[in-house]
Amino acid sequence: MNRPNIIYLHSHDTGRYVQPFGHAVSTPNLQRLAEAGVLFRQAVCAAPTCSPSRAALLTGQSAHESGMLGLAHRGFRLNDYSQHVVHTLRKAGYISALAGIQHVAKDASVIGYDRILEREGSQAEQIAAAAARFLEDAPEEPFFLDVGFNETHREFPDPGPEDDPRYTLPPASLPDSPETRRDMAGFKTAARRLDSAIGTVLEALERSGQAENTLVLYTTDHGLAFPGMKCSLTDRGIGVSIIMRGPGGFEGGKVCDALVSHVDLFPTLCELAGVERPGWLRGHSLLPLVRGEADAIREEAYAEVTFHAAFEPKRAVRTRRWKYIRNYDGRGCANLPNCDDSPSKEVWLSGGWCERVLPVEELYDLLFDPNEANDLACNPAYGDVLVEMRGRLDRWMASTDDPLLRETLPVPEGVVVNPADDASPKNPPVLWSEVQETHMAGVKNSGSGV
Repeated sequence: MNRPNIIYLHSHDTGRYVQPFGHAVSTPNLQRLAEAGVLFRQAVCAAPTCSPSRAALLTGQSAHESGMLGLAHRGFRLNDYSQHVVHTLRKAGYISALAGIQHVAKDASVIGYDRILEREGSQAEQIAAAAARFLEDAPEEPFFLDVGFNETHREFPDPGPEDDPRYTLPPASLPDSPETRRDMAGFKTAARRLDSAIGTVLEALERSGQAENTLVLYTTDHGLAFPGMKCSLTDRGIGVSIIMRGPGGFEGGKVCDALVSHVDLFPTLCELAGVERPGWLRGHSLLPLVRGEADAIREEAYAEVTFHAAFEPKRAVRTRRWKYIRNYDGRGCANLPNCDDSPSKEVWLSGGWCERVLPVEELYDLLFDPNEANDLACNPAYGDVLVEMRGRLDRWMASTDDPLLRETLPVPEGVVVNPADDASPKNPPVLWSEVQETHMAGVKNSGSGV
C-alpha cells in the first residue's frame, strides 16, 4: 500500500476567519489550498480552549476522556500519551516530526515524536523554516509532520499598511468601534504572517516532489481571542476551519457542508494510512463525505470547557438546527480570566459585561439565529426541543464518563488556575487545591439545570 505522507498545520485562535471562508482576511496560500482541496464549512472543535482542543483532535476522543481538562502549561496532561496519533501511525511505518508548538504536554519529549525539529525561534517564519528543512531531506518512510504556529494568538502585531483599521470590520458579535476595528486589523496582520509561513511549508513540499502523495491538513484550535469567542460554546468559539488537500478524494476545490468535528480527523487518518482504528476513537472518517458516498456522518457534535485560565465548567451539543449549552459553575456571570485581555474586552467591560446574567441553560435556533443571540431556553414554545437537546447532552456525558458527574475532578497535583473572580489571565495563578472547594460547591449547587 502506498501510504500518504501527512502534514498537520495548525494555528492558534483563528476560528474560520481566513479568506477561504469568505472573510476579508488575506490568506492567499490557504485560499489556494482550499481551491485544490476540500473545505469543511461546518467544522467544530471538541473544546474551545487550547490544550483540550488539540488533545481531542490528536487522541480522537473528548477532551475529558483524554484527561486534558485544562491547559498543559498549567499542569494538565493526557491520561495516556500512547493514545496520541503518532503512536497509531507508527504501527503503519510512519516517521513523526514536530516543528513548532504542540500544546498537549509541558515537555514535547513525552509525546513520542521520532524527531523534534530545531528552530531558531517561535515566530511563524522560523517554524516554517524548520518544517521546510525537514521536507528538503524527508525520510523514505511515510511521515507525519506536525507544524504548529503560535499565530494568531495574542498579542497581535500593530496593523500593517494593508490592514488599515478604518476599513476593517470586527466580528459580527462585537460592536463596530475604533477600538474593535483596530483590534481586528491587528488580527488580520497576524493572519497574513501565518499564511506566509504556511506558504513556505507548501512551497517546500512542492520542491520535494512529494506533494501528490501528501495529505495536507490545516485547522486551528478554536475561535478568535476576542470576548464571547474563544472559550465560548457558541459557534464563535467552537467553529473552526478545516481544509484538506491530497490523496483519498481531498481534491477539486470542493466545499462540504456536513457537520464534522475535530474528533473525526484521527479516524480519517487511520483509513487513509490503512491502519486499524483504536477502540477509544469517538469520531467518524471523513472519507465517505469527500467521496460522495454520504451526505452526513454525524447528527450531532459535542463541545466542552472545564478549565482554561480559570475553572468554567460547561458543556454543549450542536445539531444542524439547534445548539444547547449548559453552564455548571453556578456563578451566573462572565468569567473574565478566560477572556484574553484586549481593547475589545475593554469595550465590553465598559458597557457592563460583568453585570450581564449568564443562564444555566441556553438554547439557540441556528437557522433563524446563527449568531446565537436569542436564547430560547425559557420560551415554552421550544420546550420539546429543550428536552430533546438536554437528553442528547445527558446521554453523551454519561457514555463518556464525564467527570462533572462525579464528586471530585481528576485534576493532577500541582495544577494552577486563576480564581474565577479575577479580572485577567495575566494575574498570578494559584494552586487548584486552594480554590477547589469553593469552585466545586458552585457546580454542586448549580445542578444539571433541569
